[in-house]
Amino acid sequence: MLCHEIDHEIFGDDMQLVEIELDPGETVVAEAGAMNYMEDGIEYEARMGDGSQPNQGMMSKLMSAAGRALSRESIFMTHFTNRGVGKKRVSFAAPYPGKIIAMDMAAVGGTLTCQKDAFLCAAQGTRLSIAFQKRLGAGFFGGEGFILQKLEGDGMAFIHAGGTVVRKELHGETLRVDTGCLVAFSEGIDYDIARAGNLKSMFFGGEGLFLATLSGHGSVLLQSLPFSRLADRVLQHAPSAGGSNRGEGSVLGTLGNLFGD
Repeated sequence: MLCHEIDHEIFGDDMQLVEIELDPGETVVAEAGAMNYMEDGIEYEARMGDGSQPNQGMMSKLMSAAGRALSRESIFMTHFTNRGVGKKRVSFAAPYPGKIIAMDMAAVGGTLTCQKDAFLCAAQGTRLSIAFQKRLGAGFFGGEGFILQKLEGDGMAFIHAGGTVVRKELHGETLRVDTGCLVAFSEGIDYDIARAGNLKSMFFGGEGLFLATLSGHGSVLLQSLPFSRLADRVLQHAPSAGGSNRGEGSVLGTLGNLFGD
């Protein structure tokens, strides 16, 4: 199935949203809860499946739903269709600060593998599935476990990442990356896990025990602030239960934290 041809515009800097323009009859598929606003004439429906196979049977839908459940995503996806007259717009936003990346799937070979919570929305016809990591090392120590998300199609797809996004083009080189900083990679890239230096560096270097290694020919997208790292820092500085953290940021506040009340 050919993907619908959708136009788009991305607004904002660090709290971005993408506005999708739909011609009459066109549809965009999105993660549940990602919509911000939509114009009159657009109708939406929660469905089990991505709609890439019009005659998809119930068993196939259940298998797709099971895969999304394994990746801890909603088993339902929301389909937004322009039922009105003329062009209509609908917008979607990422759930945490970062960037929205517009990917022309045809330009990256029709296949993109990404972290399991990176997908935001895509033109109808884009197929979403789970990709199991075959190597035990990549599965156990790769940050995303055995499961990554695979997007397939020839239209526009939109993924999101934390912080600043950097795109690297590999032409036979090898890139070593913190496992949490990997967002997505195109077909032709081989993904594996390697030990982060010697034992002292692994335990005291602060960079984790393992690094992701990417090699081959294709594109790699990296993020500067993985959500897990952001969440850890928020929890570290969150006020303790039972009251606010008075004097936060001051010398007296720091001493209070060291010696208690």
